[in-house]
Amino acid sequence: QVQLVESGGGLVQAGGSLRLSCAASGRTFSSYAMGWFRQAPGKERVFVAGINWSGRSTYYADSVKGRFTISGLNAKTTVYLQMNGLKPEDTAVYYCANRRTAVSGEYDDWGQGTQVTVSS
Repeated sequence: QVQLVESGGGLVQAGGSLRLSCAASGRTFSSYAMGWFRQAPGKERVFVAGINWSGRSTYYADSVKGRFTISGLNAKTTVYLQMNGLKPEDTAVYYCANRRTAVSGEYDDWGQGTQVTVSS
């Protein structure tokens, strides 16, 4: 099991930037991939960005392509989400997640989330 703690959220004006961090501990050596999800008020949690440790491939939701960048340390202990050009519709609770294997296609471990609020 992997424990995840997010940080870096806050209040920012539209057009501004934030960098979210996710500190991972536990069985990080066996992690297959990590990702960021977000949940806006009254909406379902959705995928934002992901990184596969094998080959360091990255993936993004269409809504954030070109604005957000996911990166991570080789030790799989920290994952970042650099968010530029923030928009009010980016307001949400952002969650870090760990995917243990490539088989299930699902994320297994979740953090508690960090609030991002973008004012217009």
